[in-house]
Amino acid sequence: QVQLVESGGGLVQAGGSLRLSCAAAVSIFSISTMGWYRQAPGKQRDLVATITSGGTTNYADSVKGRFTISRDNAKNTVYLQMNSLKPEDTAVYYCNAFYYGPGARKIDYWGQGTQVTVSS
Repeated sequence: QVQLVESGGGLVQAGGSLRLSCAAAVSIFSISTMGWYRQAPGKQRDLVATITSGGTTNYADSVKGRFTISRDNAKNTVYLQMNSLKPEDTAVYYCNAFYYGPGARKIDYWGQGTQVTVSS
């Protein structure tokens, strides 16, 4: 079982910043698209941002201009820098890694989640 280990969540006031980190197993990091998703209470899990192995990024409209996803291939770690946080950013944030294996089968891994709470 591949592990994704997240860190960096917490409580912050509106307008503040947090940086989430997710360390992945060496065996998959270099070939995986890495991403962050979030799930607020009573809501579905939504995409926040992704970054491919080649560095191409994609963001949800709600976080564009405020959040930045990056990856450090030497450390097998993906980061989510969150600035100008809003109360509506409050959620459990999950790290995700995926790649396509033999037969184009999607192989997915998830972290355990880290709570981000933004107070107004």
